[in-house]
Amino acid sequence: MSPSPRIKGWCPGAWRPMATGDGLLVRVRPPLGQLSREQVVALCDAAETYGSGLIELTSRANLQLRGVTDESWPPLMAFLVEHQLVSDDPEAERQPQLMLAPAWQKGDDTPTIARLLQARGSKLATMPGKVGIAIDAGKTPVLGDSAADFRIERSMAGGLLVRADGYAQGTAVSDVEAAVEQLIRLTHWFVDSGGRDAGRMRRHTAPLPDWAQADTAPAPPGEKLTLGEHREGMVVGLPFGRVAAETLREAVSQTSARVVQVTPWRHLLLQDCDTLPAIDGLIRHNSDPRLAMDACPGAPFCEQASVATQPLAEKLSGWVEGAVHISGCAKGCARRSPADVCLVGEAGRFNLIVNGSADSTPVKTGLTESEALDVIKKLSESR
Repeated sequence: MSPSPRIKGWCPGAWRPMATGDGLLVRVRPPLGQLSREQVVALCDAAETYGSGLIELTSRANLQLRGVTDESWPPLMAFLVEHQLVSDDPEAERQPQLMLAPAWQKGDDTPTIARLLQARGSKLATMPGKVGIAIDAGKTPVLGDSAADFRIERSMAGGLLVRADGYAQGTAVSDVEAAVEQLIRLTHWFVDSGGRDAGRMRRHTAPLPDWAQADTAPAPPGEKLTLGEHREGMVVGLPFGRVAAETLREAVSQTSARVVQVTPWRHLLLQDCDTLPAIDGLIRHNSDPRLAMDACPGAPFCEQASVATQPLAEKLSGWVEGAVHISGCAKGCARRSPADVCLVGEAGRFNLIVNGSADSTPVKTGLTESEALDVIKKLSESR
């Protein structure tokens, strides 16, 4: 039996890169969830000059560069700071990650709350590295399926509420200032009540304090961004959350896009973009079967993966009606929820799981890639 994959317990950043199978992984948190046209081009230049030329969009709406070396990391950091892609203060990365609901506009509560939190970041409790905050204060929440430990959302009555992950309801607050103060207070309760040992809010068993009762329902979920035309511009998808720097540069250089907003759904919103030419390496249509597939980076990009994942995902594209998850190891990165078909790498081969997650019991084990393709083809034909 293969050893269990190592859970590192922290997220990479720019000032704290993570060693992976293809070098250092450097993660960039776009300020307010967006980058200017010039910053996108600079990020593409950085990926090609100091890394492997690959850019990934994570499930927390961060961008990361792959293939950075110990030698190229210092000049990369200088470049990122120069183009305001990274703060020159390493302590800034110690603040919890903020994930903003995309398609926000100037003056909306979502960016207003984010700016208030950034200004008061030093007042937040020092929490475990994976803890994150979702600011989802549009007319209807859209980030409910995205990982976050604390959320500021719109309530059924139209006001704001602060909700802890693991609870269906939250605490009503009067305005954006009160929402920020309530969230800051909640982070200190989390730490003081043993949350550091739990690591994440959803695993924390301490009851909520009296001043943070979960008694206010959030508004029903709204619609997520779909590909194609949008009132703010155009929405495009990245296959399995990955894009070549030259492809992304082409997407902004050949359009009128002024700003690019990131999302946790492997989509990019190109603001002020009227048309988008056909560009290889981008998904343009909602019918593309790759949108129902999740694949982690896999080998050789991840040191814990024993199999290549994304090439197999491309081969399986369109074969299965429903969700497909391909994971390089039993950690199950790229997807938290069960899938109709899940392939998990182990010792250079694949285990097949049906209607389950990466840690579920497989129905077949030790499959080669060709064997896995044959089994899934027969499974699909029998349905």
